[in-house]
Amino acid sequence: MRLTRENSLLLIVDLQAGLLPVIEHGDQAVTEAGWMGGLAGELDVPVWVTEQYPEGLGGSEPRLLEALPGHRLWHKVHFDAHAEPAFAEALDASGRRQVVLCGTEAHICVMQTGLGLLQAGYEVYWLMEACASRRSAEARLAKERMVQAGAVPVSADMVAYEWLHRCDDARFKQAHRRFLRERSARPLVFTG
Repeated sequence: MRLTRENSLLLIVDLQAGLLPVIEHGDQAVTEAGWMGGLAGELDVPVWVTEQYPEGLGGSEPRLLEALPGHRLWHKVHFDAHAEPAFAEALDASGRRQVVLCGTEAHICVMQTGLGLLQAGYEVYWLMEACASRRSAEARLAKERMVQAGAVPVSADMVAYEWLHRCDDARFKQAHRRFLRERSARPLVFTG
């Protein structure tokens, strides 16, 4: 299963300002999701963002939203975003069958959304450095469960280079200037 930008969608689950202070590696998750979302926007890959109970948990982290031009925002009450009828219908209508998934909490909303997507027949790619929970052990356990259920663990670099596919076109050169060069200087911790 190779990712293609024509068939992919980036789904960022509940990286909300009120929740992030208690999330281990939450800052890294925001940074990585923002980086991935910026690149997705550059490559015409849709970026969807969910918020769970924003009245209590606050909206999405502002720094994340600044990095995501043209994202689509979904409010949800189910832990599994795919259980929301409007979300499921819109995803089906998009024609995108590969979902790159990340966010918080990895062992609750991210995992339940991933399981719902797998059950509905989507390919799910668990973005390792951008899935986080209050405790890293729970994020790792969620990733293990998702892999057993059929999700594919990936890094942001894996996704980026699969979406780009080749180095001899203008899109690669532009993405390299804007996004890829900065990656090598950033330390990486796989959280989930």
